[in-house]
Amino acid sequence: MTRILLIGFMAAGKTTLGKALARDLGLQFIDLDHYIENRYHSTISQLFAERGEEGFREIERKMLHEVTEFEDVIIATGGGTPCFYDNMEYMNSMGVTVFLQASVDVIFTRLTIARVQRPLVKGKSADELRQYITAMLEQRSPYYTRAHHTFCANHLEDTSQVSESVQRFKTELL
Repeated sequence: MTRILLIGFMAAGKTTLGKALARDLGLQFIDLDHYIENRYHSTISQLFAERGEEGFREIERKMLHEVTEFEDVIIATGGGTPCFYDNMEYMNSMGVTVFLQASVDVIFTRLTIARVQRPLVKGKSADELRQYITAMLEQRSPYYTRAHHTFCANHLEDTSQVSESVQRFKTELL
């Protein structure tokens, strides 16, 4: 039975690497945010707007407990998932946790492209976005570094880099 939980800041590459890794290993892939959206028939942005961050985090915790019951799965969590309730301890007890670590510059570039899709960064200027990333990484680092493993996720920009990262992941962590 395999259960790998990918954690890290938004745009670190959890979904990109998770999908490729699951395909390579013949495992099921679950993106926790997409799972929540399907279960609640609402987008993450709508859930944040309707219920606030606290309400969303309660939903997220409940759905995390649901998906971690699955076997032979790779789960990409939301960027804040490890930082609330006892989620990090719970994930460590349920499977192998891997912190996908990406630099501020890499995250900034990825978020600049996808800013409108992320409720916590929507509407921020470039300077505000960079400051937000830096501050949040510092705040969340104590949670992220509790993962069983840390994996550099700076090189996931094209299919070649993703393939190389999958092979490196398997060599280093499996």
